[in-house]
Amino acid sequence: MHFNELGLSEPIIKALTAKKYAEPTPIQQKAIPVLLEGRDLCGIAQTGTGKTAAFALPSLDYFARNPKPTPIKGCRMLVLSPTRELAAQIAQSFRDYGRFLRLSVETVFGGVPVNKQIRALSAGVDIVVATPGRLLDLIDQRAFTIKDTEIFVLDEADQMMDMGFIHPLKRIAKLLPRDRQNLFFSATMPKEIEALAGQFLNDPVKVSVAPQSTTAERVRQQLTFVNQAEKQALLHIVLKTEEIDRALIFTRTKHGADRVVRFLEGAGIQAFAIHGNKSQAQRTTALQAFRHGHCKLLVATDIAARGIDVSGVSHVINFEIPNVPEQYVHRIGRTARAGADGIAISFVADDERPYLKAIERATKVKPEIVPLPENFLEAVRNLPKPAPQRKGPSQSPAQQAKRAEGQRRYQEGQKAQRGAPDKARRGEGGHRGEGAHRGEGDGAGAKKNFRRRRGGGGGAVGTHKGAVQRTGAPRG
Repeated sequence: MHFNELGLSEPIIKALTAKKYAEPTPIQQKAIPVLLEGRDLCGIAQTGTGKTAAFALPSLDYFARNPKPTPIKGCRMLVLSPTRELAAQIAQSFRDYGRFLRLSVETVFGGVPVNKQIRALSAGVDIVVATPGRLLDLIDQRAFTIKDTEIFVLDEADQMMDMGFIHPLKRIAKLLPRDRQNLFFSATMPKEIEALAGQFLNDPVKVSVAPQSTTAERVRQQLTFVNQAEKQALLHIVLKTEEIDRALIFTRTKHGADRVVRFLEGAGIQAFAIHGNKSQAQRTTALQAFRHGHCKLLVATDIAARGIDVSGVSHVINFEIPNVPEQYVHRIGRTARAGADGIAISFVADDERPYLKAIERATKVKPEIVPLPENFLEAVRNLPKPAPQRKGPSQSPAQQAKRAEGQRRYQEGQKAQRGAPDKARRGEGGHRGEGAHRGEGDGAGAKKNFRRRRGGGGGAVGTHKGAVQRTGAPRG
């Protein structure tokens, strides 16, 4: 089957041709005709099967055939995503597929200035891709409304549940108009997800293209049993012996991801970390460097386990295996995409064996057991020390320099005050600490109030800015 056999409008076919997309995937073949009819849909598909195009293409076709002005401070289509990275990726897909349509697409998520988003949404937008938290923030500020939404998409519903978005989703459901088309996508469909789907969908068509919790067929799965403290040495050996184009390395915690990166940097191996404690700018920079091949290793928590479509990932390394079996499926689904082969390697410590058994039961696959390499003990002994932990990891070098300058100016002001007390009382001593209290330094001491005791001393009171005001003669 070809895309032009699905009945999509000519501008969309033209955009697909430009991207050299010819044949729809199974989920696209099943979902697109249903959605073109205007029906609600509940789609169950393994990650990496083309779900984004499955809901983006028929939605764009609807807009092409039904042009109308955008609602003020509102949108015609709302897509909810669990993570910022996935939201940005979905928005880009809409721009690519709708490049020959005059449609506006905006993203709404945390980590970026909210005022910029408010301005972008003020005149109305055709398509908004959002994370639940920031969306509700804008609604609460009356800067945005979803009462005019014609098409609603909930993507990666099971991850939404895992991340604790159930209550925000229920609230969003009450704010949407009754007359709308609903699209609900999830990689798995346990009973909790079915209950959630019931709150959004109206007589939906159910589409499934892969059994629940199955793993990618083209992924060769391996595991090695190793002590937790020795995993870093094993990782170094794997990186040296495997022919790696790009590798995603997964940890369970943010601290663990940063620690892996420091050990790799200590060995002269470039790697980036991506997790929830990183700023949006840092996360975007890391993902772009990985996507464009500037950095071959990306160390991530499960925030990147699904939905991040990066071609050419040859290996997924589970430095720590997940305690949720479905998450293992999503992790290894980052490789073997678009018909390519891939390798998934797991390091399993003794306390992780119960997690491994749960994964094997869910996937019905037993990975190949690979013994520790012959030179492993020597590698453990010679493991390079980790690079020192950066101070203020959430700050850029420019921000850190600005902070240091604020501290320097504050200290100069303090010295000036001590050297010229009369000027300080007149507000001329400069103990303001230029920038320290304005957030450009760390504000150490800048917020203190300097007060003179009343009675006998002129009653001078200094504010936190260093300006000294007289209160008048002392009371007798």
